[in-house]
Amino acid sequence: MSDTMHAPGFVIQSNGDTAWDICFDDEVSKALSTLIIGIETHLEHEMGGAEWPEVIELIPAYCCLTVRYNPLQSPPEDQQPLKERLERLVGEFVHANDKVRAPTPPSSATTVEIPVCYEGDYAPDMNELCETVGLTRDEVIRRHSAPCYLVHMLGFTPGFLYLGGLDPRLTCPRKPKPTLKLAAGSVGIGGNQTGVYPQETPGGWQIIGRTPIQLFDPARDAPFIARPLDRIQFVPISPAEFEALAMAQEKGLIGKTPPC
Repeated sequence: MSDTMHAPGFVIQSNGDTAWDICFDDEVSKALSTLIIGIETHLEHEMGGAEWPEVIELIPAYCCLTVRYNPLQSPPEDQQPLKERLERLVGEFVHANDKVRAPTPPSSATTVEIPVCYEGDYAPDMNELCETVGLTRDEVIRRHSAPCYLVHMLGFTPGFLYLGGLDPRLTCPRKPKPTLKLAAGSVGIGGNQTGVYPQETPGGWQIIGRTPIQLFDPARDAPFIARPLDRIQFVPISPAEFEALAMAQEKGLIGKTPPC
């Protein structure tokens, strides 16, 4: 990927009376996600400080960063209102001779291996997906587990990973009617995206596997198994390996999987 890109346009829009959305006019990409996380990281370090006393939460998404604030907190006497300060900050990040250098991902970014069983009851929609995309089961597994996916954002439910880098041959429609109860750890494909359901929830993606690893645990020092700009590598495992890992997970012998 190129180290430079044309500076994306952006607009800051009101999201109710306690938040601003910084919306970028650009396609989803590694460079845009890195830019958004760079702005988030800067503000995160400055939250509660002299310049940003009213900022209370930051929520990154594919093409947007939501900044929640306390409307009862006045801005510093020598500072502009929050929206104007955000416009200045974002402008400083994205404008430099009409181009922006794609920021380097943080040094804390890691690659996390997630074991996935693509067989039997763990993959209830595998046959339908194979028919839709015109590939054998083995080829679907090979293509799905080959990329090192980029985590663009977390959302939908705590710990749900939105991943970039799906093989285009695996693109398939979402289900016309969502399944009411998907098992925690279900690995699905919906459109040109793939992801993992951390909790037992309804879902409309095609389920082609399941991981025994717990993606979200509020009791852990790091509740989420991954953060935006981390990388995810799916590793195929057998049903027997799934059961062994699930048992180890229950006994607390597995936390975050090691970097690959």
